[in-house]
Amino acid sequence: MTNVKSYSQKVLKHFKNPHNYGKMESPTSTGEVGNIVCGDVMYLYIKVIKNDKQKDIIKDIKFETYGCAAAIATSSVITDLVKGKSIDKALKINKDNVIKSLEGLPPIKIHCSLLAVDALKETIYNFLIKEKRSIPDDLLKVHEKNKKEREFVEDTHSHWVEAEKEA
Repeated sequence: MTNVKSYSQKVLKHFKNPHNYGKMESPTSTGEVGNIVCGDVMYLYIKVIKNDKQKDIIKDIKFETYGCAAAIATSSVITDLVKGKSIDKALKINKDNVIKSLEGLPPIKIHCSLLAVDALKETIYNFLIKEKRSIPDDLLKVHEKNKKEREFVEDTHSHWVEAEKEA
C-alpha cells in the first residue's frame, strides 16, 4: 500500500472515466452501502451465470456511487477486479487489492476502498440469500456491520427518511 498524499493518475483516470458505471437492467443481485462519516453511498449490481463447471460467475457488474473522486474510482476499479470472476474469488478481494489497483490512495481516503469491498460483499450476500445458500461467517459479519450502520443512519435521520418517502 502506497502512502500518497494526492490522487494517483490511475485514481483520476477511473474518476474521470469510470468503468461499468450505471444502473443495470434486471440484475441478479444488488447491494447498497454508505459511510456514515463522509456520506458516500454505493450501489452495486451484478448478473451471475453458471459456467461450464456450474460455478457462479459474475458475468456483468455495474455501479452507481454518490461521493468523492476516491469513492467513484474505488467503485470503478472493484468492478474491473470482479467482472468474469467466480463468486468465491470475488469474495477474496479486499481493500489492499483495490488500493494496489489504483496505485495508492491518500490515507484519508482509504475508507473508500473499504466501502467498495463492503458494497461487493453486500451484493454477494444478497445473491446468496436469494439463492437460499449458506452464508460464510465472515460475509455475515460484514452484512451485520452494514446493517447496523444503515439502521443508525435511518434512526438518526428519520426525519429525512420520512421526507424522502413523502416526496
